Parts: sequence; C-alpha cells; structure tokens
Amino acid sequence: MKPHFEIRAVPSHSEEHPQVRELCCSQLWGWDQSSSFIMNTYLFVYDLMQFCGHSWIFTNMIIRFMSFGKDSLVDTFYSIGLVMRLCQLLSTLEILHILIGIDKSRLFPRFLQITERIIVLFVVINSQEEVQGKYVVCVLFFLWNVLDVVRYTYNMLARTGIYYLPLTWLNFSLCIPLYPLSVLAKAFAICVSLPYFESFGTYSIKLPFPFAFSIYFPYVLKMYLLVLFIGMCFIIQNLFSERKAHLGTGNIKKKSS
Repeated sequence: MKPHFEIRAVPSHSEEHPQVRELCCSQLWGWDQSSSFIMNTYLFVYDLMQFCGHSWIFTNMIIRFMSFGKDSLVDTFYSIGLVMRLCQLLSTLEILHILIGIDKSRLFPRFLQITERIIVLFVVINSQEEVQGKYVVCVLFFLWNVLDVVRYTYNMLARTGIYYLPLTWLNFSLCIPLYPLSVLAKAFAICVSLPYFESFGTYSIKLPFPFAFSIYFPYVLKMYLLVLFIGMCFIIQNLFSERKAHLGTGNIKKKSS
C-alpha cells in the first residue's frame, strides 16, 4: 500500500489574517481560553496599577499647585519623583508584553517611548540634583501624566470590551499634539543638565594607559538629542496611523455596536 501524502499551500504573510497570526501565537506559547482569560486579567490589573499611580501623581500636582502656587513647581520631583520612577520602571513590562504576544502594539515605537522616558528620568534628572528643581521637570511630569491617565483608562475599558467613543477619540488624538511637546521638554531638560554634567563629570569615563580612551558624557547627550528628534518623527507617523486605524468610520461603528 502506497503512503498517502497531502500537500497544502502555505499562505504568505500578506495574505495571512490577523486572527490566524493570533492563533499561531497562542499555539506557540501553549495558551488556551483559560490562559487567555488569565492574561487579559493580568493586563487589566497592570493597567489599573498604572492608572492609580499616574492618577495619584496628576492629582497631587494639581492640589499642590492650587495650594502653594509657583512654589510647588520647584519641589515637584521631591514630592512625586519616587512614584513616577516606580511607574516608569513598571512600564518596561510593556516591551515584554509585546514580545510574548499578549499586547498587539508595535514593538519599536513603544520601545522608543519607554527608553526616552527612562533615559531622561533616571540618567538626566535623577542623577543631577540641580536639575530636579527646574520648572521643566514639572512640565514634563504633567505632560506624561495627562497622556498616561487617558491611555491607561482607555486600555482598562478596552480589556473589558467597552469602547467609549469620546475616550477613544481623546486617546488617539491627544497624544499627537502633546507627544511633540513632551519631546521638546525632554530636550530642554537635557540642555539644562549639560553644564552640570560638564562641571561634575558625571558618567564621563577616562580609561588609564594603555587604553587611552575616554567617554565625555555631555557629547553623548548631545548625540542623543539628534536621536530623540529622529525618533519623534517616526513615533508621530505611527501615532497618525494608529489614529486612522482606530478612528476610521468603519472601526467606530464596529466598536460602538
């Protein structure tokens, strides 16, 4: 008896439906329906934790400004810096979420946004006490929290299948003007920190003989400014494409129904 062979055509990536890709990812990681429910619950709890953290920061900033006026801007980092650092460290998990397939966001734009914040917050602001009292830190924290409160609120509702049209519009529209402003604030914070990095020599390395090699950190920051603005152009383009994908007429009708 001759063995029976069956030949099946394999669809190309251009023809593959997103649901097929999602099914392949779930088979690769061994997920079933119960595991998918657990992952969705985990993402909801993660979004809830981020929402609580950023809401606390945002409310604290508003109350302090209404109570103390301009004096509250100087000690913004000292009053809410710890919670902000915890929230930004926690956000690095979002890269892992995308890598293992439980988050459908694009990896590279999200990676750029997270690393921008980590570098500016931990390398620039946290390392220079003189920069922590500048007004630009308050502006930067305010922009970050406005964006994140809206984004994590939208994500939490989306995990439960709720799409509130005004919130959806706000989530995919507000980031377009506010993200470039946050990039300008990051660049300004870096420029303000340069004299302190030059005078204190923080992170500058000079290796002894026979290497005769040195890293002057202010030059690294100046080069990073160029990377920051190039990344901004790429991320803005991605934000426009996401807005078009989620706020198209067909998608709005589908989500509202």
